[in-house]
Amino acid sequence: MSDLRKRSPSSSPAPPADKPSPARTPPHPVLRTRSLRLSRTLWSISAGLSLVLVAYITSRPTTLPHNYALCSRSGAHIYTVDPTNPVVQCIVVQGDTRRWNSSVSNFELDANRAHPRPRLETRFIKSGSIVVPGMSDSHAHMLEYGASKMIPLESAPSAKAATALVRKFIQKDDDIKRDPTKFVEGWGWDHTKWTGQEFPTAADLDADPVVRNRRVVLEAKDGHAIWVNSKVLDEISPLPETVEGGQIVRDASGKPTGILVDNAQYLVTVPPPTQKDLEKRFKLVVDDAISHGLTTIHDAGFDPKSLEFFKTLAQENRLPIRIYGMTYFDETAEYWGDKVKPIIGAANGRFTARSVKIFGDGALRSGGAALFEPYADNPGYRGDMRIDQDVLQSNVQRFLKDGWQTNVHAIGDRANAIVIDAFESALQGINVTALRPRLEHAQIIRHSDMDRLARLGVIASVQPTHAISDMYFGEDRLGPERVKLLYAFRDIIDHGARITLGSDAPVENLNPLSGFFAAVTRVAPDGTSPHGPEGWFPEQRLTREEALKGMTLDSAYASFTEDTLGSLTPGKRADYVVLSKDIMTVPPLEILSSRILATAIDGRPVYGNV
Repeated sequence: MSDLRKRSPSSSPAPPADKPSPARTPPHPVLRTRSLRLSRTLWSISAGLSLVLVAYITSRPTTLPHNYALCSRSGAHIYTVDPTNPVVQCIVVQGDTRRWNSSVSNFELDANRAHPRPRLETRFIKSGSIVVPGMSDSHAHMLEYGASKMIPLESAPSAKAATALVRKFIQKDDDIKRDPTKFVEGWGWDHTKWTGQEFPTAADLDADPVVRNRRVVLEAKDGHAIWVNSKVLDEISPLPETVEGGQIVRDASGKPTGILVDNAQYLVTVPPPTQKDLEKRFKLVVDDAISHGLTTIHDAGFDPKSLEFFKTLAQENRLPIRIYGMTYFDETAEYWGDKVKPIIGAANGRFTARSVKIFGDGALRSGGAALFEPYADNPGYRGDMRIDQDVLQSNVQRFLKDGWQTNVHAIGDRANAIVIDAFESALQGINVTALRPRLEHAQIIRHSDMDRLARLGVIASVQPTHAISDMYFGEDRLGPERVKLLYAFRDIIDHGARITLGSDAPVENLNPLSGFFAAVTRVAPDGTSPHGPEGWFPEQRLTREEALKGMTLDSAYASFTEDTLGSLTPGKRADYVVLSKDIMTVPPLEILSSRILATAIDGRPVYGNV
């Protein structure tokens, strides 16, 4: 499914600022323990590490101290994702630069010198709940997700219902009411869920007199098509007959219908959002993210405006969540990879922009993914590459050579093969571990290309919720044999490749538990699938351990932060989440009913409390 690009007058991406990265401050360590012994006044916490912490149990104040222990009374219910000690009963968070004594002998020596024993407050999670590392979304579009919350188009069961939602938004939004020239933008309509599964038309929007008189541009659920009304069509007319890497959908008479696919979207020039627009969108995405247990988001496509917005927030230390950004690549702009320096760990580790995002092809839902053979439901068409193969090859090589992580969107089997060809050529003689290129989506990929992916060390950035969305139309579009390669996560891992998990929000739900559930069950939330309750191609399911690692430690590796994030390991930052149910053991259909009780970043709750 897909990726998104802004259609703003400034088509050239603004690269990250050419300024040195700020100095990093020491991380808040997370110290783990294996057992917990309680006396009337003393806890002794040990993990077989050369570390002992002794503390008085204190009464629980309303504020959380710098140093504290987080424990489960009922046994080991903290999943660390640390292979040396995967499940523990307690973790200790040290919130400042002070170090605890490193051994029993040192502690006793200090005590004999009449030094006061450190007081360590202990917080206990509720019975039945668990702790996991802070969860990451390895592929999302933050500001676009915020925009999608403005008009809930995904809930519309028809074009008429979607139009009614647009009318309601126009009538209630103060900025839109104040400025009749302002574009009305929305996100999420999905014709594959409508009767007949046909694209909507400009006439559907024009049928409402309120909507008809506004400039309306509505992005499809997969981010690869826009639906506009006649007012917009008239302003961009006359339209070209064809668009390279895109499609202007026309009716039987050859008249444009109001649907523009992939590169044809850029025929519409939408002014960039205002600062107020961005602030509103950012608040919506952050509120949703932390309430769902996300501590890090990899933003898969900074356009110039959004990159500047996030840089400003980082400089002002106003980022309540960690952001790892990919700068959008514009093949028509001057190459910038050798002219600027990546931003790494700004705002005390909360902002990084050290990668570039390149589009290979379109999306499966909109029918633009590049395939070797034609679509089963559109025999005359096999999708489009959105970039010339030579341009792709040249720029992948240049960005990697200049030290930029290079991430390429590839959905169809032909697109994946072409992109892997480019990586294979560019990575000759290069330390792949230092660069960690990523294949964004890797949706339909041949087994021979999975082998190459593993051999090259290229990361497959996949989105499990796409599988349970596309399982209803995937076979119609691809046929009974080729569909077996669609979202073949188990095969990718078994061929030796590394994965990382994301959502592609707003294309899918931002909730990481939705991705976890989809990865381990391959069924819809109600337990059904086209292949029955065992799941859609159940042989491609991930284990729960693999799914949790895919959204924690694997995501950290994919963003070069595995030394400080991704697991509850001594010395790493204290990003963690408290869940109301044990998602590692409960029956599968109970996973989605687990609630987030607390989300902590650097040991401090940003949602809920401990």
